[in-house]
Amino acid sequence: MAERRFRGSSGYPSRCTRAALSTGFVLVGFAFYLYLLPLLSKIVSNPRPIHENTPPIQKILHPADVPKQNAVVQAFKFAWRAYERDAMGSDEYHPISHKGSNISSSGGIGYTVADAIDTMIIMGLDAEHKRARNWVKKSLTFDREGTFSTFETTIRVLGGLLAAHHLTADDLYLERAIDLADRMLPAFNTASGLPLPSVNLARRSGVPDQYSPQVISTAEATTLQLEFRYLAELTGNSKYWYKAERVMEIVNRARMPHNLVPIYMNVISGTFIASDIRLGSRGDSYYEYLLKQYLQTNRTEDVYNKMYMGSMQGIHDNLVQKSLTKKMTYIAELIPQSGAGGATTWVLQAKQDHLVCFLAGSLMLGATTSGAIVNPVSIPPRMEELSPQGQRDWKTGVDLLETCMYTHETSTGLSPEIVLFKTAGNKGPDLDRDWYIKNSRKGGPSSYDARYMLRPETVESLFIAWRLTGDIRYRDYSWAIFSSIDKYCRLDSGGYATVLDVDTVPVALDDKQETFFLSETLKYLYLTFSASNVLPLNEYVFNTEAHPLPIFRPSIKPAYSK
Repeated sequence: MAERRFRGSSGYPSRCTRAALSTGFVLVGFAFYLYLLPLLSKIVSNPRPIHENTPPIQKILHPADVPKQNAVVQAFKFAWRAYERDAMGSDEYHPISHKGSNISSSGGIGYTVADAIDTMIIMGLDAEHKRARNWVKKSLTFDREGTFSTFETTIRVLGGLLAAHHLTADDLYLERAIDLADRMLPAFNTASGLPLPSVNLARRSGVPDQYSPQVISTAEATTLQLEFRYLAELTGNSKYWYKAERVMEIVNRARMPHNLVPIYMNVISGTFIASDIRLGSRGDSYYEYLLKQYLQTNRTEDVYNKMYMGSMQGIHDNLVQKSLTKKMTYIAELIPQSGAGGATTWVLQAKQDHLVCFLAGSLMLGATTSGAIVNPVSIPPRMEELSPQGQRDWKTGVDLLETCMYTHETSTGLSPEIVLFKTAGNKGPDLDRDWYIKNSRKGGPSSYDARYMLRPETVESLFIAWRLTGDIRYRDYSWAIFSSIDKYCRLDSGGYATVLDVDTVPVALDDKQETFFLSETLKYLYLTFSASNVLPLNEYVFNTEAHPLPIFRPSIKPAYSK
């Protein structure tokens, strides 16, 4: 609370009068403190931080950088107002053509709106939030024919509604979340219990993949749990919990000896299909949610901690690599190949998606929670506070984050979608960098891998690193990325767009403002420049779309604990 200073109405009182007043103020102040103590206890036990104007509850270790914070807010308003002007209610926004589009021909289900609402709340954008809430109340319906991704709808729409409900206690958001979840539950009605990759919300039925009807990606199946478990806790309806939990039991039973998972599973048999092992697309958030499920229920479910620790061991044993000359840490992939007698062998590929950069912050968060021997650890953590695995994971996380920043050393200061690292057997183009973009070169021609899609993974890790260390370099990195986004992705007519080639200036743009730009990229940047008591990491987990969900002790008894 702000310090209050008392002054007389005119002049200065005498020395004796000041002494008497001082004693009186102390007694009155003490009595006032006793009066307020029960109320303060309730506030501390039920925190609901929303934005910077909220009175701080925790000690502020790191104050806000207000000018940079305000710059991020202005960027959000610029992007949101363009969407609101041209495409309000549409699932996706195309800022160059000033149009919106929907996942289904029968209409949208609020992908962009639901994804952005909690960012407005956190930033204190009351007018924007009021208009968005009005759209949710009057126009949002899930009675839509069509094929909707089980995964994307869960992390963006269900996650966004749940976070908005938590931050505001507005039952409108919870009502919409329940309606959506009930329509999605039939996706889990398969022979194995793994969900189908899509759902028809109007018909309340799961939809198999059009081309591979028995297949779902591992990340799609295992990145639903935070949202459904929290909804179960809110409503007391255990069916949400057990459907999502069952998936983790199936995956754990099917996992390979090294605790790494291929990116595809069979929804009928509940087994893995021979496919790439990677921490990029279709694999990334499986590893992310192992740690976050453990943290979400206040570290009461050790099964997820064991799965997390096993997978991090597998990553270090099989995927952590060093670049050819600068010895930068990166995460490679394993590609399956058929060997003699039909046996599968695995070949290492020196490829890293931008998506992998989430792992840097995740490793640092895991090191200070799962890998800690004291609770809480210091900020920054002292190595003696961490277990040997925690120390290893902390170092890898710090090093990997530097590598992710290394991939921002481009003509635009933006990182490409995918990079290949040079190896002794493949030194790639003759560039100074240890990495290169496949089939691209400065000035063009460019490939898909060369684009920057307004992605959040590096700034997500920078946010976590800043909170866990207070090291100013992480704010500096974040500001450099934001400045590049604002310089090269911003459109004069409103909104932000994908850069097609990060190594070619002037840039060419693709007509797409991804919803995660509003829900993740700008939110994490804002939080990096916020005071450390705003959405503290010891009270919240962020789902993979950056929607903050509170840590709780479950009232529903987990069915899976091995």
